[in-house]
Amino acid sequence: MAKRYLMYIAQNYSYAILRPLQEAILHQGGEVCWFLEGKEVDANFLLPNECRLNTIAEVKAWQPDAVFVPGNVVPRFVPGIKVGVFHGFDAGKINRRGREDHYEIRGCFDLYCTQGPNTTLRFEQLAKEYGFFKVKQTGWPMMDPLFLPSHDNPYLDKKDERPTILMCSTFSRNLTCAPHLIETIKRLSQSDKWRWLIQFHPKMDSAIVEQYKALQGPNLTFVETDNVIPLLQAADVMLCDTSSVLLMFLLQRKPVVTFRNQSPKSHLINIEQANLVEDALTQALTRPPELMAEIEQYCQRIHPYYDGKSSERVLVAADEMIESGLVGLKAKPLNMIREFKMRKKLHFWGF
Repeated sequence: MAKRYLMYIAQNYSYAILRPLQEAILHQGGEVCWFLEGKEVDANFLLPNECRLNTIAEVKAWQPDAVFVPGNVVPRFVPGIKVGVFHGFDAGKINRRGREDHYEIRGCFDLYCTQGPNTTLRFEQLAKEYGFFKVKQTGWPMMDPLFLPSHDNPYLDKKDERPTILMCSTFSRNLTCAPHLIETIKRLSQSDKWRWLIQFHPKMDSAIVEQYKALQGPNLTFVETDNVIPLLQAADVMLCDTSSVLLMFLLQRKPVVTFRNQSPKSHLINIEQANLVEDALTQALTRPPELMAEIEQYCQRIHPYYDGKSSERVLVAADEMIESGLVGLKAKPLNMIREFKMRKKLHFWGF
């Protein structure tokens, strides 16, 4: 019997994370359904050939063998082994508890599929400490298309030979660069020197989004999309803050300028003042040899896979756990408060 896999998502960017994995599953003869949690994910992004389960009752009737989650939590009452595939790289963000958010263990997953050596070791240590999940280094499914040829990229303009700058920003008030750089971007976009693409986290303050949309013109385009990969491929340099999307950009061996990055390292060009943006971008476009060497070393640590087959490795790891079960693992802790909140949110009170 074909195995069944549930894509459990709560944000629009999760479509692009899981679709390469869906393709691998279908290629191997498996079945895929999607479950959309909450109001922040738009069902209009589903493709005509993608199957959606609308309720937890439908999910339980379908009985998935594994559940792939690019978020932080998944209800324990959803059937199948729970596989965490992450919604981004470790960008060094500190959560409200003062802890590194990428390594926050919430007791939801049976298996973590890590992206590279820099996070695998830490998760393996946590697996020994907690005892209720396993870890497998696979690479990140979302990166598979990044290493494949780009066809019909809507953000490429072969007639425009100017350098393309992609500005991305996270929504967190303490980390975002967007409100601090609006006047700088306005000034720079009035020049014909560069072509600008702007894309923000979907949770970005709508007032800030409108300010940047107002800057659109012949040199600047504001993009709203569920798939950032074509944008990454189209740009020469990125301007960012502490968003994990910058790590995806670096994997192309392209420079990133960051504004007040929370954890600046030698693979980044980090600045603290808005008046330094233009000079920093100019420097990045020259691709300094020392900087490019630092980027190469960093990429080998965070995601050493460039074969476009991370999805296949995730699927193998999940299938191994489906076959072996949860042998040797402790029971996951029960968080009664989260359990109640999830049942209320999803309108499910059954077993």
